[in-house]
Amino acid sequence: MFHTFFLNKKWLHWSLLGTFVMIIVTWYKVQLDVSINKWFKTFYDTIQTAISKPNTITFHDFLIQCLAFAKITVLWVVLAVILEFFVRHYVFRWRTAMSDFYLSNWKKIRHIEGASQRIQEDTMRFARLVESLSGSFLNSVLTLIAFLPILWQLSAYVTELPWIGKIHDSLIFLALILAASGTVFLALVGIKLPGLEFKNQKVEAAYRKELVLGEDQAQRADAPKINELFFNLRKNYFVLYRNYLYFDIAKWSYLQFTTIVPYIMLGPTIVAGVVTLGIINQTIRAFDTVKRSLEFLVYSWSSIVELMSIYKRLKAFELVIHKNSLS
Repeated sequence: MFHTFFLNKKWLHWSLLGTFVMIIVTWYKVQLDVSINKWFKTFYDTIQTAISKPNTITFHDFLIQCLAFAKITVLWVVLAVILEFFVRHYVFRWRTAMSDFYLSNWKKIRHIEGASQRIQEDTMRFARLVESLSGSFLNSVLTLIAFLPILWQLSAYVTELPWIGKIHDSLIFLALILAASGTVFLALVGIKLPGLEFKNQKVEAAYRKELVLGEDQAQRADAPKINELFFNLRKNYFVLYRNYLYFDIAKWSYLQFTTIVPYIMLGPTIVAGVVTLGIINQTIRAFDTVKRSLEFLVYSWSSIVELMSIYKRLKAFELVIHKNSLS
């Protein structure tokens, strides 16, 4: 799954250089996010001045602020589009590397249930999911590196939290507590999902195989057999749906609840009137950015569950290939 792409001379220019390009572009996008965060402080301070002191800010000054945002955003959009285009090619090359390896060992693995589907579909999904999760993780790490110092500086304005009292680096402390508690909570709620997803792919493969065999063999895919396979399929899906229902209730409840938390925590500071509207907006955005980066597992759990099931299926291929190579 990995060595055929990252340790194969044929694909080094895509695997290593391509990964380096994605890291550099992602880092630059994070720096643009930092610039946008700073812009919001200036913009909302301008609005506060315009409201509190009428006619001190001209319409031209207001448009200058909007133009500054447009310049940053246009560059961000261009980089995002180029990166997405590059990533699609990157993923297809990875899929090609895996497919070439598995097909070269086809005689050793053709007897495994769903072998054709694993090569045709799972290689693509595996490469896509690994790249997506790796990209999200990289973005989270780089975002933390860029925004934690900003949040640390902004914590100087928030010296006291409701029901907690005075605390150093209050905003960082709060973001860590919320992200950690949410991650552990959702991991416990969704603990059964990886096994159910893996089982689901097995019953899907059995159902698909019988239908494919029925295309060429009249005695296969008869009504009793198909009905039995579909019953197993439906039964597993309903169990999976029920567990995802619990998970979604927990996930969206947590995400909606944590939306208002920073405003509540900033309550004493806002009421005391010791910060401007620009600082409040910059603080909320920086806090949400850091918290979201720390919540990587929260947002990625469904993709991780899918990846784990695909990994198990492709690992079965590689174990058989390795075993046959030794014998």
